[in-house]
Amino acid sequence: MAKEAKKPNELSIDPASIKMLEKAKADGIETAFERAERIKACPIGADGSCCKHCAMGPCRVPLPKKDETPEEKKMRVGVCGATPETIAARNFLRMIAAGAAAHSDHGRGVAETFLGVAKGEFTDYKIKDEEKLLAIAPDYGVDTEGKDIKEIALEVGKAAVAMFGNQQGELALLKRAPAKRLELWRKLGVVPRGIDREVVEIMHRTHMGVDQDYENLLKQGAKSALGDGWGGSMIATDLQDVMFGTPKALKSEANLGILKEGQVNIIVHGHEPLLSEMIVAAASLPEMLDYAKSKGAEGINLGGICCTANEILMRHGIPLAGDFLQQELAIITGAVDAMVVDVQCIMQALANLSNCFHTKLITTNVRGKMQGEGVLHIEFHEDHALETAKKIVTEACDNFVNRRAEVMIPDEKATLIAGFSVEEIKYQLGGFFRKSFRPLNDAIISGRIRGLAGVVGCNNARTKHNEGHVNMVKELIKNNVLVVTTGCNAMACAKAGLMTAEAAHIYAGAGLAEVCETVGLPPVVHLGSCVDNSRILMALTEVVLEGGLGEDISDIPVAGAAPEWMSEKAISIGQYVVSSGVYTMFCNNFPTMGSPEVCKHLFEEMGELYGATWDFEKDPVKAAHKMIAHIDKKREALGINVKKERVLMDMADRQKLEA
Repeated sequence: MAKEAKKPNELSIDPASIKMLEKAKADGIETAFERAERIKACPIGADGSCCKHCAMGPCRVPLPKKDETPEEKKMRVGVCGATPETIAARNFLRMIAAGAAAHSDHGRGVAETFLGVAKGEFTDYKIKDEEKLLAIAPDYGVDTEGKDIKEIALEVGKAAVAMFGNQQGELALLKRAPAKRLELWRKLGVVPRGIDREVVEIMHRTHMGVDQDYENLLKQGAKSALGDGWGGSMIATDLQDVMFGTPKALKSEANLGILKEGQVNIIVHGHEPLLSEMIVAAASLPEMLDYAKSKGAEGINLGGICCTANEILMRHGIPLAGDFLQQELAIITGAVDAMVVDVQCIMQALANLSNCFHTKLITTNVRGKMQGEGVLHIEFHEDHALETAKKIVTEACDNFVNRRAEVMIPDEKATLIAGFSVEEIKYQLGGFFRKSFRPLNDAIISGRIRGLAGVVGCNNARTKHNEGHVNMVKELIKNNVLVVTTGCNAMACAKAGLMTAEAAHIYAGAGLAEVCETVGLPPVVHLGSCVDNSRILMALTEVVLEGGLGEDISDIPVAGAAPEWMSEKAISIGQYVVSSGVYTMFCNNFPTMGSPEVCKHLFEEMGELYGATWDFEKDPVKAAHKMIAHIDKKREALGINVKKERVLMDMADRQKLEA
């Protein structure tokens, strides 16, 4: 008997998404949700036990049987004799390589654009945050004494671009890490030389017949991942802040309800803000607004999907239309006149889907073209960025009159507060004259905040949409854990109403709610896009430098998680977070389950090396409690496991204090 198809409310917890899934079903349109039900994952491939690195394969090595004998284990190998450990480690490394390459290629594009701006070649961009440029310049090895901003920018740009191709030495930004952590990396031999070099070395080592020691392979994985987190991603965050402005707290909205029937709706989707910044500028030009009105529209409405959305939200307050699994649903509303995409997390299904509606799907990046009748390619180049953006906005306006399907925009949208760079968190905690992480450290030491959690990552159509994200985060904040977030997890939390200061009184424990009320922070703090996980690394470093919570990131009561992960980028992120000293939890599935030995190394033995491990738990609430248990263990080690009550001091008590 055929399995009954899941109902829309079994596929997502988001009311807007459920409505659009119902519409899709009524219209006979298949989405990623239905495809995930129809196409079953290969269990051997999902466990990382399928090797297709040469033409003698693919070799599918099954999971070990209970009470497996040594002789039976010897039979579970590939044609070349590769063991399950080697196969799982190689596959894991190739995921790290792909994820690190995606983030770092993003960072490279930003660095090259920044250098072009410094040279005066790309005049549509400006240096908006000179203060941040001066602050980061020494980290890039640039002396600012006696130099003007253009000269400093030129030297920083050259240094940033050079880091991608470095062949020897150490990445300069690694010196931002706590001194104890950097020395540990040096001792372990995992300090990346150049961002690209470590990715290439992974691809060489995982070629048939090269590195066949799973521990040695995983060591290279850490090296490449660190080049992502403390290299490519960090460069992207730094230079985007300098060019587009360092985010400051602002108010916006999230979910498909941000679309407007009477306006030209443009969705920007992908991960790189170089074009989307220009579309924001172009869409606000009087000439563009007049052109939209000439086509019968009331105006131009911008919204975002995936991390491009987070980039323009953080700096301009442009609302979030949706997360990864809502990209098809946005088109199904019938209200999107143009979906403008660049790179990463863009479903090929959009090509056929957009052709069913009037939506114009516009690809813009030479690395990310797509075939299809309804696809238009307008290639983006930084030397005429605003001109390209105006052309794209014009195409969207021209398409407004072609709407043919009934427009159905769900009512749901939620208010959120975003824009929390590390600099803004310092300001929120200490004000203009006393910017500091001291109040946060004190709140953790006193027990009002139990600890910190970085919850990030994608959506996955093989899990109930947003359920893992929201349930995990609610459980954490209920137990007084302050959550920082990026990417699609941030969007899920925003839609669930967890990103306002008022949310603390509804969802957070008493201690966390008290701190949030005092300093004006929401209990879930939006730090930006996927590359902005580098902000989490810097925030944790600030906690260490502030004092009172250990000498290294691994001493802090902190845990990381990706409840609905899907992308190879998530594996690279997870590895650089673990290598930086943060216990990291993944849910849904884990790509090395076909090798108990590799799992033991990741889940246990890495703790002896890095002071942190990976972990895996399918249930997001159970996973949250494992994270809380880890946080409590760290509090115990620091001697701060008992909550300290406030003490009112009289004059005699104060006189006893040392000056």
